[in-house]
Amino acid sequence: MERGIECRRLTVARRTSDGREKLVIDDLSAQFETGQMAVISGATGSGKSTLLHVLAGLLRPVQGEVVFNGEAVSRWVSSHRDRWRRRVGIVFQHDRLLGDLSAVENVLLPLIPRGGGLKECRRSALAALSRLSVDQLADKMVRNLSGGERQRVAIARALVSQPSFLLADEPTAHQDHKSAEEILKTLAAAAAAGAVVVVTAHDPRILEAGATGGRFRLVQGRLKALK
Repeated sequence: MERGIECRRLTVARRTSDGREKLVIDDLSAQFETGQMAVISGATGSGKSTLLHVLAGLLRPVQGEVVFNGEAVSRWVSSHRDRWRRRVGIVFQHDRLLGDLSAVENVLLPLIPRGGGLKECRRSALAALSRLSVDQLADKMVRNLSGGERQRVAIARALVSQPSFLLADEPTAHQDHKSAEEILKTLAAAAAAGAVVVVTAHDPRILEAGATGGRFRLVQGRLKALK
């Protein structure tokens, strides 16, 4: 059975406007288990998004490793790292949707490299949109959608490939209470189906939700467990 993701003494730095390097993640160790949803809070700029990007293989740590099934996936070369990314669904803080494509076209994009037919990809994309109650927006251009609608389309895109690892950065930031509850249920369902789910949030609705994989706060580059 596959285990979750383990972070072993991760260190990540970024360059500040004056040219100095600042540690964003500092000797961080953590375990995110299969079939559970972990929730990470923290102040703006504390490194929550950076941590998700490292887990997704979009950033490489200066030191330390992200380990899956005994392999340091954060050290894989580009071709292998692309293979890792195909197992990861990520909801970015800024949705990164393509405004000149429709909602359903945005959602099916991750499926194209997998070689499925266009009809099957569209069917899967529509099912993902339906899970977020936005299938009625399928053929609307993304540039014409509201912020909340775009966010739910972005979550559908992350879910469409049924990823083993689901990473969500502030997924309810633009949602009303009902939509936020629906998103939380969708994330919890992904965990119940066997995914590793890691969510970052300021939103108290997420912080108060059932985080079966634990609640954490990112402070000075390290995770502290919350009760």
